[in-house]
Parts: sequence; structure tokens; C-alpha cells
Amino acid sequence: MSRLLAGLGVDLPVIAAPMAGGPSTPALVTAAARAGGLGFLAGGYKTAQALAGQIHTTRAEGVAFGVNLFVPNPVPVSEEAYRRYARAVQAEADRYGLKLPEEPIEDDDHWADKIDVLTSAPVPWVSFTFGIPDRAVVSAFRRAGSTVLQSVTSADEACRAAESGVDALIVQAPTAGGHSATLTPARVPAPIPLTDLIAGVRRAVALPVIATGGITTAADVAAALAAGAEAVMVGTVLLCTHESGASAPHKAALADPAFTTTTVTRAFTGRPARALRNYFIDHYDPIAPEGYPALHHLTSPLRKAATAAGDTRLIHLWAGTGYRQAKAESAADTLTRLAAQL
Repeated sequence: MSRLLAGLGVDLPVIAAPMAGGPSTPALVTAAARAGGLGFLAGGYKTAQALAGQIHTTRAEGVAFGVNLFVPNPVPVSEEAYRRYARAVQAEADRYGLKLPEEPIEDDDHWADKIDVLTSAPVPWVSFTFGIPDRAVVSAFRRAGSTVLQSVTSADEACRAAESGVDALIVQAPTAGGHSATLTPARVPAPIPLTDLIAGVRRAVALPVIATGGITTAADVAAALAAGAEAVMVGTVLLCTHESGASAPHKAALADPAFTTTTVTRAFTGRPARALRNYFIDHYDPIAPEGYPALHHLTSPLRKAATAAGDTRLIHLWAGTGYRQAKAESAADTLTRLAAQL
């Protein structure tokens, strides 16, 4: 049993990743725990009240779980660049009778309120993505009894995270679906294989490692653990499970032969994220400025309308490189399949 997983009743070193925007439901988190693993609720893009509701629902199931938060690490965008992009994207919004925000919306994703929620009623694990919280915040969580994890994409980021006092690292390879956890979103992480990334981080710091990014088969899990990870975290492979809250168009696209590849894009949110390549990426990635969360808020109404209409040309179809392994089955079946070589 890994020292990182000891004490949580976790038998399976396979963790359900936090996937913001809907996929990570309390049902998925609960299913992961009951399969012997662990699941994370996604705190990103929720109000503190909505997150507290999901925590209450999951806690009532009597399972261990974690919560992930986005740490404010804004990527400023000039008003001129924003307006130029907004005018271009408005052409798609006109199809749905939408008026997109004309001015950049910058917020911190209710950071302070969510910190209050999680320190006043602690959960077993808390993880951070996009930025490294102040050491005082990390200390507050540890005093509250939460194990604190930091998402990193390089050995350099791992060293910075270690200095903040976190308990463990989530090491993300660039093959991961959805947003890159990079601390420097102006630069897309180099294409380093996950096993090499794990080895580099372990040479740099002594903290335990959870590996993530492109893990969709039992062989992937075995390779990551052999490279020195104490557990793996999977997201894309769970998107089509019965308990996933991913939209019907998103689930269908993962199996649709019309979608042949993934690519990293800033077109939807102004921050690098891996998705199935579609019309929106082809047309708007070349002109998309850096700018998070402003571009997220700009395109959000359009993406919601397109999802409701089943218009996969305009949806952010987050997916890692192994997306064809996502199957319509129970989360327990997926996690058990991934652990087959352990």
C-alpha cells in the first residue's frame, strides 16, 4: 500500500480526475471510491455554494474523496485583442441569437469563498491547478487535516510546489485532455513522455507523485507505477461512463470516426487545453489571443448553446490522446480494467 494512499481505505491506485464543467459528478466520485479507488470533485467554474452542495452530496455517501480548485493565475489580455477576437467569434454566436461579452471579464473563480468552504468543513484531499497557493493557504489546509496536492507539468514546477509545503504532486503529461496544468500558460509544455516526466520530477524532489495524462489502458497504468508514481489519475477514459456528467454530444464525439485527432488550443478559453480537433479550433485558434479567464467567459455562452443544440463544431470537446479508450460502461468497470495488470 502506498504511504500516500494509506489511511484512506484506497485499495486501487487509480484516481478519478477532477474534470470541471460537468463530468465530475458526485456519482462518479462515489463510484470511484466504491471500486476501491478515489475520486475528485471539480471546484472550477462553480460558486462556493454549488461546490458545497456537491461536497454535501458526496459526503453523505460515506466515501473518501478530494476536491480540486483553480488557483488564480490570470493571463491578461489587452482590450484591443479581446475585442478583435470577440468580433470574430460573434459571427458564430449570431447563429444562436447570443450577444457575447464586449468587455473582458476577469475573476478569481470565487477563490476566497471556496477556501472558506474547504477549511471550515475539510475533505480528505485537496488539489490545486493553474497556480501554487500561498504557503499560508497550504498550511491552513494541512492544519485542517487535508492532504494537499499540487498539479505540475515539469521538474521546475515540482520544485516550486515543494517549497509551498504541499504533501504530494500530480504530475501531468502534455497528452492530458482538457486544460494543461502549466503554471506558465503562455508556453505550451514540451512533449515529454509521462514516464520520463515522472523520473525527472522524482530526481528533483522527494514528494510522492500521482501521474496523469494520456493514461487509458492497463499497460499505461503499470508503466506509470513502474516509473515511480504511487498512483495514477485518469479523466478522459471516464468521460463516457454511466456516472459521468459529460454532455451527450461530448460523449458521442469521443466515439465518432469523424473526429480523428486531438490538438492543443487556446481558442476556447485563452489558456492551452487539449480537445478533439473541430471547426471552431480550425477557424479560431490561429487568431485567438492568450487571455484567461477572459476568453473562457467570452465563449462560454456560445459553447453552452452549441452543446444544447448538439453542435459539435462549436463545443470544447476536451479529450486526451487516448480518447478512443473511453467506453460506455460503469466507472467501476473502467477502473477495474485499468488495474488489470497490477
